Amino acid sequence: MSRIALASALFIALAPVAANALEIRIDPHADLLYRQALPLLEQADNQDDDSTLRTAMGGDPELYRQGQAMARTLPTAVALLKKSVELGHPVAQYRLALYYTTYLPAAQIPDAACPLLEASLKQGFAPPATAIATWCHPYNASPAYREALEAIPSMATLYAPYYPQPAAQLACSRSHAQGLQMQWGRQRDYQAEVYRLLAGLDPQQRQALLQKAVDINGCVAAQRRLTSQR
Repeated sequence: MSRIALASALFIALAPVAANALEIRIDPHADLLYRQALPLLEQADNQDDDSTLRTAMGGDPELYRQGQAMARTLPTAVALLKKSVELGHPVAQYRLALYYTTYLPAAQIPDAACPLLEASLKQGFAPPATAIATWCHPYNASPAYREALEAIPSMATLYAPYYPQPAAQLACSRSHAQGLQMQWGRQRDYQAEVYRLLAGLDPQQRQALLQKAVDINGCVAAQRRLTSQR
């Protein structure tokens, strides 16, 4: 085989891999803003976790003080996330969208959250996938959604430091809800979710994709679907 023919064959062989690889650069200042927001989000989550704060705030000065602190903490966190989003930070996009899905009326969520979720997913960040499946029609049934899901495994190294991440519901996670009624998932939990979602979009490869979800983290939801198809 000539050198030109060999190079051509190598290009064809690598073309699918190159097509799925994303070139993402996270702006350092955007990343700083995102990380400044994290402890504030954690404080707000912890304060919202206190059931007595929600039920007895009016009768206890200390609980009232904590409620006022939350009222200050969460808006500050959201403001930092918005600044990070302006610089295109994919993880900040997800966390801001998650704030919208948590606090906005359901009718307002698609318009507010879906553009952020889609932008984050298109940069190879896995957590938006499950929220998109719930809120973002018709994108959640489109070829673009499937292509974005397929590109996620190639981005695992870039996003590894950003886990765990919260989600409203993770079918492939064994964790319990915490904070704002969220589940916290590791990177492998979200990778399993991606394969589970892809299985719903690709009937021909459904069993193989469900098995990948099971292999990654023992995804119970995927295992049940495999068992029901036997």
